[in-house]
This record gives sequence, C-alpha cells and structure tokens, in this order.
Amino acid sequence: MTLTQRRADRVVLHNISWQQFENLLEDLGESRAARVAYDDGTLEIMTPLPEHEYYKEVIGDSIKEIAEVLDQDYESLGSTTWKREIKKAGVEPDNCFYFQNEPRIRGKLEFDLSQDPPPDLALEIDVTSKSLSRFSIYARLGVPEIWCYDSGELKIYQLQNEEYTEVETSSVFPTLPVQELPALIEEYRPQGRRAIRRAVREWARG
Repeated sequence: MTLTQRRADRVVLHNISWQQFENLLEDLGESRAARVAYDDGTLEIMTPLPEHEYYKEVIGDSIKEIAEVLDQDYESLGSTTWKREIKKAGVEPDNCFYFQNEPRIRGKLEFDLSQDPPPDLALEIDVTSKSLSRFSIYARLGVPEIWCYDSGELKIYQLQNEEYTEVETSSVFPTLPVQELPALIEEYRPQGRRAIRRAVREWARG
C-alpha cells in the first residue's frame, strides 16, 4: 500500500485490494463525513468542505422540487455506497436518484448491483476537483447519467458505448434546460434555501 497526500481534505491510497476496501468501509461505518471511491486498486477518501456540501444539498433539493412539479416518481439515496467486486469499482456519489427505474426499486432498502439497476442519475460536486476520476467507476457500474457541478456550471454526461459524453439534454428532465440551475441558485442564494426552492418550482413550471 502506498499513500499520496494531495490536499488537506483528501487522501489517495494505492495498491488497495478489494478486501481491504471492504474492510475499510466496515471500519468507517455508516455515520461518517468522509466519502470514498475505489478504482481497481486506487482508493480516495475525501472529507467534503462546507461549500461542497452546500451545492450538494441545494442541487439535490432542486432535483426533488422539479420532480414534484413535473409529477415524476423518484427515489433519492444520497451518498449510498455503490460497488461491484467483479468490476473492481466502488463509489459514493454526492447524491443519486432513481427515475426511470424507480418502479423496480420502490420501497427497497438493500441493493445488489448484480441484480438491481444502478441509479439513473448521479450528482457530483467538483468544487475542489477530485483526485480520482469518477467517470470510469460510474461507467463500470452502469450509471446512465451524471450531473457535474463545477465553478458555477452544471454539465450533463450520458453513458454511450461505455464512455461518458457531454450532452445538452437530460434524459431525466428532457423538457428543461437544467444547465440554468446554477444561475438560478446564485440569484436567490442570499435570500436563503426556501427562496431557492420556490424559485426552482416556478422555473420548472415554466
């Protein structure tokens, strides 16, 4: 095992076996601030900063508000650990959602990606760029769409031929220009969270 210290808020470990990864998850437990990603022997442990958590929460809330306005069923599973040993891949998104596959997992509390579908949408907040690229991990897990927020921009990526391609239209909300959300959030941020949620609902109604 070798260690690379990149920043104060993250540690990258190399030559980590799958069993070591599983043991670390067990040792860390569920009630922790740190989030992990595992890519074929490389493990990143990240402690999110307040700015990161703010955008994670406010964009996640916006997705829920839009779903309510559009009368779409969904499930939100936050930073659930998604992993498949056969793919040597594991990740904890900033948030994740089921939309298209929501009926298949409705009411479930335990998941196995060898049988259950992965989330339809993963949210990644890149306020401080992550050392370990998540795209190859998400691709091996089969997550069809990722929203990435970075420096006031929201980009949509969809899985095509086992790679992610940036697209203009979300498969989750095809009628909405979701790239407008960061500007809307910034406009209402000084007024607080409730003001943002009201603004998002009005925006989603058109």
